[in-house]
Amino acid sequence: MLLSISIIIAYIFDRLIGDPRALPHPVVLIGNCISKLEKIIRKCEFKNLKMAGLLFPLLIVGGTYLIVSLLLELSKLVHPFLFLFIQIILISSTIATKGLADAGLGIYHLLVKKDLEQARYSLSMIVGRDTENLGEVEITRGTVETVAENIVDAIISPLFFALIGGAPLAMAYRATNTLDSMIGYKNEKYKDLGWASARLDDILNFIPARITGLLLIVASLLLRLDAKKALTIIIRDAKLHPSPNSGIPESAVAGALQIQLGGTNYYKGIPSHRAVMGDSHRPLQADDILKTVKMMKTSVNVFIGMILLGVLVGVLV
Repeated sequence: MLLSISIIIAYIFDRLIGDPRALPHPVVLIGNCISKLEKIIRKCEFKNLKMAGLLFPLLIVGGTYLIVSLLLELSKLVHPFLFLFIQIILISSTIATKGLADAGLGIYHLLVKKDLEQARYSLSMIVGRDTENLGEVEITRGTVETVAENIVDAIISPLFFALIGGAPLAMAYRATNTLDSMIGYKNEKYKDLGWASARLDDILNFIPARITGLLLIVASLLLRLDAKKALTIIIRDAKLHPSPNSGIPESAVAGALQIQLGGTNYYKGIPSHRAVMGDSHRPLQADDILKTVKMMKTSVNVFIGMILLGVLVGVLV
């Protein structure tokens, strides 16, 4: 019960304050460790990079879990309140509700002001695709897809693992997700070295992604969007996404908003064609970003509400 309360407080802290810029973010430290380990591995010139790739989950994810666990155990020896404080702060640092909402809404406001140049730049900060020549519709698509996908990676998954194993497991998940974002690419440079990290990320997100799909359907009902279409498009199109997990939130949003996501993106000038999800009832509009952010906030609120309900039931029983 105490863990559930800590998670609720951590979520409220993130929702209201986000990541304080004055404090060093743990993910930055994890990212630095990943970069250093990659340099060491490449310097050692392993003949089998796939086997060497196993070192990332073992050392980065395992090391993160052990260090956070040790930190919490030491804090508990000092004072129980210090333990609770550190646990809340660490769990809060693994989720990005405010950061994700602010990023999406920032682009939305730029599109409303018709500042496409700044909107392209802001989008480039949260996606890997080329944004230099995108028009309003493609900027909107990129923003909607990114916000939808990250409901899993940046919010529901870390909350899910925090529920199971507190800050150590939530931070270990965040380490896995950071590994995937840094070396999980299926290109010549990382297809062998990053395979283990990418597979682990897929495995860990499997259940949270499907929970997120259900939450988005509930959010669609609460927001009076097309919940039935959200379910239909998840069943029909989620499997078309190259990721076994990202297609679920993206297809849910596409169905609920009656829009079409996916298509052709460019990465360093090279086109990458991806199957479309949803039906093209109308062109995408800037307001679709606003609706997606509302779906994100509502779905997470439902998840937190379920945790709170569990706490209340525990108190009454």
